[in-house]
Amino acid sequence: MKEKGIHTDFRDSMTYSEYLHLDQVLSSQKRLSGHHDEMLFIIIHQVNELWMKLILHELETAIELIQQGELPEAFKMLARVSKVQTQIIQAWDVLATLTPAEYMEFRDSLGKASGFQSYQNRLIEFALGYKQPQIIKIYEKDNELSKRLAKAYEAPGIYDVAIQALARAGFDIKADLLTRDFSITYKGDPSVAAAWLEVYRDVDRYWDLYQLAEKLVDIEDSHQQWRFRHMKTVERIIGFKQGTGGSSGVHYLKSVLDHRFFPELWDVRTKI
Repeated sequence: MKEKGIHTDFRDSMTYSEYLHLDQVLSSQKRLSGHHDEMLFIIIHQVNELWMKLILHELETAIELIQQGELPEAFKMLARVSKVQTQIIQAWDVLATLTPAEYMEFRDSLGKASGFQSYQNRLIEFALGYKQPQIIKIYEKDNELSKRLAKAYEAPGIYDVAIQALARAGFDIKADLLTRDFSITYKGDPSVAAAWLEVYRDVDRYWDLYQLAEKLVDIEDSHQQWRFRHMKTVERIIGFKQGTGGSSGVHYLKSVLDHRFFPELWDVRTKI
C-alpha cells in the first residue's frame, strides 16, 4: 500500500542519517586483523559503550536530583538505568557466540587494549561509589579524561546522596558521613543501617525513601548480573588466560563479584 505524505525530497531538509551522524557511527568499525569475527567483537563493545554513556547520563542527573531533594523525579532515570542494564547483560550472549579459536585469530591485534580500560565503566563504578585509586593511572595519557575521572572520583556517589536524603528526612545519621572523603569506597555504618531498617518497617511513612532504596537495589542487582555474565563469557572464550590489558582476567572478574555498593540495603532484608 502506498503511503501518502511520505517525504522523499531532502535537498533542503535533514535526513535520519544526518541527524544520527550514521556516516561516522557506521564507519567506526575498523578491523585490524581483517578476520571476519573481529567485527562482532568491535560492535559489541562499541554498543556497550553507547549504552554506558546513557547510563552515566541518567545516573549523573539522578544524583543531582536526589541532592536537591527531588526523589520522584530521579526515579524515572533510575528505572531507565535498570532497563539499559538488561541490554548490556544480554549483549554477553551475543559475544559468547565467539569461539576460543575464532578469538585467537585476532586477539593479538588488540595489543594491550582491553575492556578493563573502559573509562565509562569506571565512571559508572565511581557513580555507584566504588573507588579504586590505582585505576586513575591508566588514563594519564589523556589529560582531559584524567581530569574528568579525577572529578568523578572525588564526587559523592549515588549512595552518598541517598544517605544525605536520609539525614534530611530526620534520621540520626552519623555527622561525618555527610561530609566524608567521597574518594574512599563506602563500607557501611550502623546509623545508616538503622535508618534503612526504619524505612523498610514503615514503608507508607517513608514511601519515597523506600522507592529510592528499591531502585538502587535494582541497579546493583543488574550490575552484578552484568559482572557475572562478563566473567563467564571471558572464561568461555579465553579460560583463565591473562587479559590483554594485563589483568588476571577471570580471576579479577570473580574477585569483584563479592563487592557490594549499597551494603545496608542488602543487610536490611535479613533484619526486617
